[in-house]
Amino acid sequence: MRILAVLLATLSLNCSAAPFSVRLGLEKIVLDTPPGFSDTTDLASPRLQDLSETLTSASNRILMFALSDGDVRRFTQGEPLDARRYMIAVTPKGLERERVTPAQLAIYIADSLQNLGKPVEASDLVRYLESQPTGKANLLAELKRQSTVVSVLQATRLPPLPARTIWDSSKPQYLIFTTTIFLVRGKAIQLAVYSLFDGPADVEWLKNVTLRWQDELQRLNPR
Repeated sequence: MRILAVLLATLSLNCSAAPFSVRLGLEKIVLDTPPGFSDTTDLASPRLQDLSETLTSASNRILMFALSDGDVRRFTQGEPLDARRYMIAVTPKGLERERVTPAQLAIYIADSLQNLGKPVEASDLVRYLESQPTGKANLLAELKRQSTVVSVLQATRLPPLPARTIWDSSKPQYLIFTTTIFLVRGKAIQLAVYSLFDGPADVEWLKNVTLRWQDELQRLNPR
């Protein structure tokens, strides 16, 4: 995922964080970013679109791809990105015009979160990830599991960075991320939030922002 920062460093953005709506069939869904992040999808940048598509299945429609406000400022000033944290919201293309039933939601969840296994209790996350294959997504916890919402926390060890880049570093990189699938006004929405891992505070931030973001989207879209 760190390659995201390298490729995005050549772009220039001008974004503002504000609620906006998207049409999914007959429903109009209101979306917003968590505080400190801005959506970038209105920029119509092919390169940025290509990058966001690497974060989700081709069977999903991207509704939002957000970067931190700090990275937006770095773009506008021509500086390299930090790219420690970013997020995306998508919906399944095959269901965007339908009112999703519980059975359809269950199938979408199963397809999106298949073969996760059981959560791993790792007291030392870095040591655990070092024992796992590079790029393997490891389930750490289930944050929510209800009939209309499932949210999981995962982590992976990133591949080594290319030599002689602006991100050139011998320091190992670890990525933690959440995936949340839930119903909003009869539509299936999937959120994914990413953060590089430097310590337990990153895990707590990720859990909190994920749950608050899902709750806020539910508040913006009452039944």
